[in-house]
Amino acid sequence: MLSIPDMALLGAAALLLFGPDQLPRVARKAGGIMREIQNTSQSFIREMERAAEIQDAAEAKPYTPPPHEPLPFDDAPTVAFPALDPPAPEPDFVADHELPPTVAEKLAEPSPAKNASAEPSPALDLIYGRPAPQAEP
Repeated sequence: MLSIPDMALLGAAALLLFGPDQLPRVARKAGGIMREIQNTSQSFIREMERAAEIQDAAEAKPYTPPPHEPLPFDDAPTVAFPALDPPAPEPDFVADHELPPTVAEKLAEPSPAKNASAEPSPALDLIYGRPAPQAEP
């Protein structure tokens, strides 16, 4: 790598050699040549890496797993589990326990319709939007 004084010396020599009129054109041409050299070298490196990968893949052996070795418990005979009796069903709570007689009697009696004989309430009629019954003369 060139230091700053070395670059200044090369620039002064190029200015004296090519002159101020031709120096920009020569610099552009030199830059284009350097870019082509870099592109060619990078392309060459990529091609060499790709060729090496292809060669490595061709030389690689496919993986074969090791043969199966039986484990110590593989030779042991299998033991069947003894048959289990199904669990007894859970007792029904209501069937096993008697309800108090008053509750049992109330459950056994049919319940009458609530307020079946009662007069309709005018307040409820207003709440539910029903017309109030008219008194007959």
